[in-house]
Amino acid sequence: MWTGHSGPRAFLRRFHVDILVLLVSCCVFLPLIVSPPHLMDDVDAVQAQIARNMLESGDWVTAQLDGVAYLEKSPLIYWIMACSYRIFGVHDWAARLPLGLINIALCWVTARFAMWAFGRRAGLYSGTVLATCIGMFLFTRILIPDAALTLTIALALWSLLRLLDASERRPWLWFSLFYISLACGLLLKGLIAAVFPVVIGLIYLAITREASVRQIWRRLRPVSGVALLLLIAAPWHILAVLGNPPYFDWTMHSSPGEYHGFFWFYFLNEHLFRFLNMRYPRDYNTVPRLWFWLLHFAWLFPWSATLVGAFRQSYRPVSRAGKVRLMALIWITFVLVFFSLSTTQEYYSLPIYPALAMLLGSDLAVRERYPRIARIVLASVLGLCLSAIIFLLVWTAKTPTPGDISTALTQNPDAYTLSLGHMSDLTLRSFAYLRLPLALAGCGLLVGVVGLSRVRKTGAAIAVLAVMMVAFVQAARLALVTFDPYLSSKQLADALTRSEPGTLIEGDAYYAFSSVFFYTNRTALLWNGRSNNLEYGSYAPNAPQVFIDDAELKKLWSGAQRTYLLVYGSDLPRLEVLLGKQFNRVASSGGNYLLCNQ
Repeated sequence: MWTGHSGPRAFLRRFHVDILVLLVSCCVFLPLIVSPPHLMDDVDAVQAQIARNMLESGDWVTAQLDGVAYLEKSPLIYWIMACSYRIFGVHDWAARLPLGLINIALCWVTARFAMWAFGRRAGLYSGTVLATCIGMFLFTRILIPDAALTLTIALALWSLLRLLDASERRPWLWFSLFYISLACGLLLKGLIAAVFPVVIGLIYLAITREASVRQIWRRLRPVSGVALLLLIAAPWHILAVLGNPPYFDWTMHSSPGEYHGFFWFYFLNEHLFRFLNMRYPRDYNTVPRLWFWLLHFAWLFPWSATLVGAFRQSYRPVSRAGKVRLMALIWITFVLVFFSLSTTQEYYSLPIYPALAMLLGSDLAVRERYPRIARIVLASVLGLCLSAIIFLLVWTAKTPTPGDISTALTQNPDAYTLSLGHMSDLTLRSFAYLRLPLALAGCGLLVGVVGLSRVRKTGAAIAVLAVMMVAFVQAARLALVTFDPYLSSKQLADALTRSEPGTLIEGDAYYAFSSVFFYTNRTALLWNGRSNNLEYGSYAPNAPQVFIDDAELKKLWSGAQRTYLLVYGSDLPRLEVLLGKQFNRVASSGGNYLLCNQ
């Protein structure tokens, strides 16, 4: 009888940190897989469609959109999504599933890393902090590989520390994990995935001098390790160069009409020239350097209240805890400085989140009580946010909500090159469409305010904030459902699917209505769409002729064949001049239209 009960108890004692971190992470990230909200236009649906194109075409080397080579990104994230399609079928949730599981794995690895360095309590706190900070939701809600990149960097740096630990009993495991993580990172995000762990590791070794060069060489075995790395990562790079000639073009600039092959675009343009802000075409924006640093107080909310205190710990590398803190400090500093010297997006600093979470977790773990000043400041901020929500709910209580939320939004296209650019579209009236998400977010904030006013112990405060953030993230998901007609063209895709067959034309760059291409699995002619991400590939010798101008549009529209056109509402006045009023509105969504010539 005793044995039967001790088994589960022993299991829970040993793995309760893993279970709790996985439980919190699943509560945050698994609901985000569900549709609606549907895949958004722009990069979200583009990533999903590239994976489908690879699966259907059998070409796992060169990514394609609308038949045009898309040479910007490494392929591993597409391969992972394509495998999910193979298992579950092609669905939006099947595209999101791998990324959701990667987010959960990242939180668990961070917890394990911190547990190894600082103890079980720090591991629990670190994993919880990472899973529930607002930045993890904001920057992993779309299908980009940055969370997977962050996972490979965290694994590589943890593996490096394990290899340098003379007491490590399984060096072969950490040797394999170190070089496999570097290889997977290369296939996820390019050279930066190897540069970050290697340079951070070199800086760490230069500061600590904890081993001689001979000892480091013997533990890291770089020759056999690099051979393993190349075995995994080199084949795709070689095949991509050979499949997209010219092979080694070293031109230092490009212009419309020029094509220099994969090697030039991927290694020079996407890596070197992007860092130097010389990339062609320049279809991106950058966050001001000061804001890039300061906004981390927002991205780490609600844990940023103790962020300054977390940096006041000891970094002397005389213990495992001190070594990991020093590694985390170097990790954070190098990544932030690196991107401060280059172009930056808000999510570019995602790779430092595990390091920040471990510093926060290790600091909170030694505190029996949650810091008083941080608790008061955080409760005040939460109270202000709750007051703002109550004001919005009262102010918009009698505001009518005709149509969808797009009717109450402004448009700021110049801001959309930033990942959170659509936030600038909000108006006071638009919050009338968000009453349910606001109410749920308010309930979460109420839990936070009341909880922080009553609890004093650190563990209880962290539990309160974790519950609050789970509610807040689900409120944000509901808000995205409300934004669905504005951010996604799923309704236009459904209308096109129900319509008679015909030629499809899209009135802008491919990204503008990319969710239509995913949900209908169709190609299209692109009216004045030779720009941004497909511009370079469109100049390849074998590129399909999918780009048309005003004259070709007019000819097709006046022909006998049924033709459909996807356009922004802002383009309608121009179309009326170009085509007269010879079009029927098949469907509208989010202020955009599906038109037909018959």
